Amino acid sequence: MNESINFETYLIISHEKFEIFLFDKKSLKNLYQQELKYETESEQIDINLLSKFLEKNIFKIEKLAENFVNNINVIIENKSTVTIDLSIKKKNYSGNITKIFLENILTDIKDLFKESYSEYKLIHMLINKYIIDGISYLSLESEINSNEISLEIKLISISNSIIFDIENILKKYQIQVDNYFNQKYLKDYFKKEDLDISYMAHKLKKGINNNEVQITLKTIKKQGFFEKFFQLFS
Repeated sequence: MNESINFETYLIISHEKFEIFLFDKKSLKNLYQQELKYETESEQIDINLLSKFLEKNIFKIEKLAENFVNNINVIIENKSTVTIDLSIKKKNYSGNITKIFLENILTDIKDLFKESYSEYKLIHMLINKYIIDGISYLSLESEINSNEISLEIKLISISNSIIFDIENILKKYQIQVDNYFNQKYLKDYFKKEDLDISYMAHKLKKGINNNEVQITLKTIKKQGFFEKFFQLFS
């Protein structure tokens, strides 16, 4: 069997349940969905329970898709998530807000996060607002002439210890994590839409939020000036 490009597998890990989906990218529907609810007072992942849950469902998904599951997308709801809101102001001596100028700002923020929060993995980087010459923008479509810009940015991360546990379990099934998603961010972003959470995550993977800097490199059709720039970190 070879890995199919027509399907995506999503795994929800929270403090109260595990849930797994086989998502058909053509029909945009789940072909398989299974849930295991449990009770615990701990925020730690129950390794044994997750392993049994995967063992029970991965083979069923592979049989249904007629392909191996080599990659999986993990949606996390856990108190070890750290969200940071920050504002940054930068002088621009060239006079133009360009792709390279913004890229340098975001790279500096990403590097600073790594230094300051070495025990966490950055999974979402969002630009909530651009402020140029006192005017707020929710997005930018082209270069703007200005000698200063302020950015309001949200960083969402998860503990490396949680990541370690998840990836160690998945290695037993020769599965690698394609993307990590924060469940609260997904639900907040799509709160006005009645969608399955797997479809929400799929739409984010496709780049629906132009103000999210993609942590993993992806190809997005019809990229504009700033859209392409947001695929910054591989």
